[in-house]
Amino acid sequence: APAGGGCSPAGGSSVPVLFCFSVFARPSSVPHGAGYEMLIQKFLSLYGDQIDMHRKFVVQLFAEEWSQYIDLPKGFLVSERCKVRLVPLQIQMTTLGNLTPSSTVFFCCDMQERFRPAIKYFGDIISVGQRLLQGARLLGIPVIVTEQYPKGLGSTVQEIDLAGAKLVLPKTKFSMVLPEVEAALAEIPGVRSVVLFGVETHVCIQQTALELVGRGLEVHIVADATSSRSMMDRMFALERLARTGIIVTTSEAILLQLVADKEHPKFKEIQNLIKASAPESGLLSKV
Repeated sequence: APAGGGCSPAGGSSVPVLFCFSVFARPSSVPHGAGYEMLIQKFLSLYGDQIDMHRKFVVQLFAEEWSQYIDLPKGFLVSERCKVRLVPLQIQMTTLGNLTPSSTVFFCCDMQERFRPAIKYFGDIISVGQRLLQGARLLGIPVIVTEQYPKGLGSTVQEIDLAGAKLVLPKTKFSMVLPEVEAALAEIPGVRSVVLFGVETHVCIQQTALELVGRGLEVHIVADATSSRSMMDRMFALERLARTGIIVTTSEAILLQLVADKEHPKFKEIQNLIKASAPESGLLSKV
């Protein structure tokens, strides 16, 4: 590691590091020889709920020879006890929303039988949800499904085929971000984007989206597969989420972005899915 990293050499396979962000400072450790990527992961694990991932950041190292922080030197590897901080820059990043099957996971949230009479346009979002899951199977995209208190609210509706889902999990927490879900995501290499749909927009969908963004993932909410009991609740939730940089989109846009090219080997099958089930319910006029 470059000189000036601060403090004394650390023995063993891990090195103590003080991680500073905003007004916070938390001691932790990283493996000896860890570099920039490991430091970023550690910052996210410690401060993920406070970090706005739509901003640019710089990692800085406290240099005793200057008695102040300096930008992390190129090629820096942790070899001794040190202090680092994450500094947000003023320029916000633009969320591009690029999707590829290899870096995407689908989240299907609480599409359960007891919600059928209460959720507006529920039949339509079931139809679109099933189309999305069929597309996921065609493209080899992992699917994570939750059911809110199924003992009282029933299982996922029969119309939605959960065959091949990576995880089907009961929950009482509103957010889908449970320890089991985080473990399942950790098993999928290179995950960058989550396509999220289900109910209710202003509760479980909103809380799931915000937690995922806080963990550094890009979230796409499928407007024609997401609803609530109240269209006002749904509308304001989608507006709030869009302002945070979460992408509010449609099922057709998602599926065609994932194939990206007419020459994609699954394009015809995806095209047939889109043609076969495209409800015109007026739901999108309520966005």
